[in-house]
Amino acid sequence: MWFRNARVFRFTKPFDISAEELEEKLQADTFKPCGPQETNRQGWVPPLGKHGELLVHSADGYHLIALRKEEKILPGAVVKEAVEEKAEAIEIDQGRKVRRKEKDEIKEQVMLEMLPQAFSKNRRSFAYLAPKDGVLVVDAGSAKQAEDLASTLRKSLGSLPVRPPAVEQAPAFTFTGWLNESIDIPGKVVLGNECELKDPSEDGGVVRCKGLDLKADEIRSHLDAGMQVTKLSLTWDDNVSFVLDEELGIKRLKFGETLQEQLDDIDTDDAAAKFDAAFTLMTLELSRLIPGLLEAMGGEDRSAIVEE
Repeated sequence: MWFRNARVFRFTKPFDISAEELEEKLQADTFKPCGPQETNRQGWVPPLGKHGELLVHSADGYHLIALRKEEKILPGAVVKEAVEEKAEAIEIDQGRKVRRKEKDEIKEQVMLEMLPQAFSKNRRSFAYLAPKDGVLVVDAGSAKQAEDLASTLRKSLGSLPVRPPAVEQAPAFTFTGWLNESIDIPGKVVLGNECELKDPSEDGGVVRCKGLDLKADEIRSHLDAGMQVTKLSLTWDDNVSFVLDEELGIKRLKFGETLQEQLDDIDTDDAAAKFDAAFTLMTLELSRLIPGLLEAMGGEDRSAIVEE
């Protein structure tokens, strides 16, 4: 159980929930497959898949959940072709032009007829609540996917006081300072070999660099021209590597060999036990990484957070 991404939400007021309470709340919104005329549906499923039945997997106060989303796939070209055929038939039979509004109605009817035979695409999104750390962490590659899960969780719980974390200085300012050496790089941070630079002007361009020494002259020339660093690959404490963007989204998480070796040392063939061990190791590592990154970004702005 290793997250590939981490979108962090900060609880804005004290929030605690037991595994039992969370399980009860999620049970009302368990996943059910799409009906014949439904285009999509989502609901909560066991994080352990076939190895578990509970909707909440808890370890050391961290609560792992999983949201499954099913979408019916109707190829646009196929729908368009069927709509054109029906519109053409009407024009021939009735000797009149089919207008746009009527075509939209035909399209809706065509989609309803096709839905029962459509293929389904399923996706599972994982997240964990960490009340003692004051965060919700979502394994999502985009802000929208993370926000969709948070919104669904809020609906199930009735209340979820979270927001993306805020920092005292813009991440792009910090990233740029690290590369042009106007800001000291924290001791636990090692630069990778990938970055994205943007011209802040309205029609500015984007430069993506990969496999380069980020202190090289070609990078420095872009910085001297006024470009800002908006994405940066990093290694934290020699144990976790990732790409961090200006929204503080963590992508392409890769946990180091030390964690994998610890997992390999667990002498069990029980898939559920292995899953639990990996989850525990991952949350422990992220519980150190997340506050460390916020501090490295100039410190967290907690002005909108209600403290206990």
